Amino acid sequence: METLSIFDRKWKFCIFISLVIFFNIFILRLANLRYLHNALLTLTLTSNNLLMSKNFELLKPLTYNEKGKCNVFEGQWVYKPRENPLYRASKCPFLSDQVSCRKNGRPDFEYEKWSWEANDCQIPSFDAIDMLERLRGKRVILVGDSLNRNQWESLVCLLYSAIPSSRAHVDFREGSYKVFKAKDYNVSVEFYWSPFLVQLHSNEDTATRVLRIDKLVGSFRHWQGADVMVFNTGHWWVHCGKFKAWDVLQYKGKLMDDTKIESAFEIAMKTWASWVDKNVDSTRTTVFFRSISPEHKGDNWCFNKTKPLMEETSYVPIFPKPLAETVERIVAGMKTQIQYLNITKLSQYRIDAHPTVYTTKKDKQLIEKKLKTPEITADCSHWCLPGLPDTWNRLLYASMVLKGSEKSANSSHEVFGDL
Repeated sequence: METLSIFDRKWKFCIFISLVIFFNIFILRLANLRYLHNALLTLTLTSNNLLMSKNFELLKPLTYNEKGKCNVFEGQWVYKPRENPLYRASKCPFLSDQVSCRKNGRPDFEYEKWSWEANDCQIPSFDAIDMLERLRGKRVILVGDSLNRNQWESLVCLLYSAIPSSRAHVDFREGSYKVFKAKDYNVSVEFYWSPFLVQLHSNEDTATRVLRIDKLVGSFRHWQGADVMVFNTGHWWVHCGKFKAWDVLQYKGKLMDDTKIESAFEIAMKTWASWVDKNVDSTRTTVFFRSISPEHKGDNWCFNKTKPLMEETSYVPIFPKPLAETVERIVAGMKTQIQYLNITKLSQYRIDAHPTVYTTKKDKQLIEKKLKTPEITADCSHWCLPGLPDTWNRLLYASMVLKGSEKSANSSHEVFGDL
C-alpha cells in the first residue's frame, strides 16, 4: 500500500506539472500569436533551404529596407583577401584564352578577391550543387554577344567544378553555339551567338552585309522550350569604322541608309520583345535581360588598374544612354514578366577586372606586342575569369533562391529593384 501511495502522489504531481506547462503555452500563444507564426514561418523557410543546399550561408536571415524591398544591385564591393575563387581556370577546359588572365601572364590576382554585398539584404553565396538541383531536367540558354559568352563560360565553369568531369558533356568548338550538360541532373546550359538578336545577312551577290531589324536571328527556333533564358545586346550596335558589322539596315523588305541607330535599335528590341510575348510561357520559363556591361576606356582606361573604383562619380559612361534607356523601357512594357539583371552599375566599379593586354587571339600569345602599345591593344571590354561575371551568375542564382523563398512565404517583399 505504501508503494501504491507513492506512485499515486507522483502521478498526480506529473499531471499538475503538465497542466501548468499547458497553461503557460496557452497564455503565450494568446499573447504572442503573431510572433509564433512568424517564427514558425522562418523555421519552415530555413528548413527548406537546408534541404535544398549544403551552403549554410543561405540560412542567414534576409533583411529588407523600410519599403519591403531588397535591390541586390545596390551595394558595395568588399575586399576579402582570404577567399579563393569557386573554380580554377586551369581546371575549366572550355574557358577561352581571351579571358584566361592568369594563364596569359597577368601578374596580379587581387581582382578575384572582391565580393559584391547588397545594402539591404544578404545575397546567398553561389552553390553549384543547389543550382543544379533547382535546374534538374531543365534547359538554360544565354543568347547575345561576347559578353554573354563571357557569362556562359563563367556559369559552366562554376557548375563543372562541382561535379566529376566524367559526368559532364561539353561542346564548345563552334563559335555560334556552345553547350554544357550535367548528365546526372539532365541540365543543359547553352550559348547562342547573336550580338544583335536580329538577323545579320550577307548578300553574296553584292557583298553587302544587311542587318534585318524586323527579323530574329535564325537560332530563335532553338530557344523555344528553354526553362531559363538570358538575353543581351547593345555593344555591337555602336561599333563604327572597321569594327562596324553591317553595311545597310533593312526593315519590311526595304533598305534604310539614313536611319538613326537609336531608331533601328528600338525596332530590333521590339522584334525580340514581340517574339518573347508570343512564344514564351511565363508560368514555366524565366526570362532575364542582362543590362549593358560597361567598358573602361578613355578617361577610365583599365590598363594596370589593380583596385576597383571606390566612387560611382569617378566613372564616365561610354555607352550611349538612349540605347540603355530603350532597353529598360521596352522590357518594362512587355506582357511577359522579364527579370532585368541590372549589372551595369556594380560592374562600373570594376576597372581592375578586365584582361587588358593579358589576352590571346587565335591561340597565339600577343602579350609582348600588346605591352608596347597598351593604349591601343588593352581589352577593357571583356572580363577575366574567374572574375566579375561570376558575380553576375551569383545574382542569377540568387534570383532562384530568394524568389523561391518569397513564394513559399507568400511575401510581398521584392528582391530585385525597379527598372
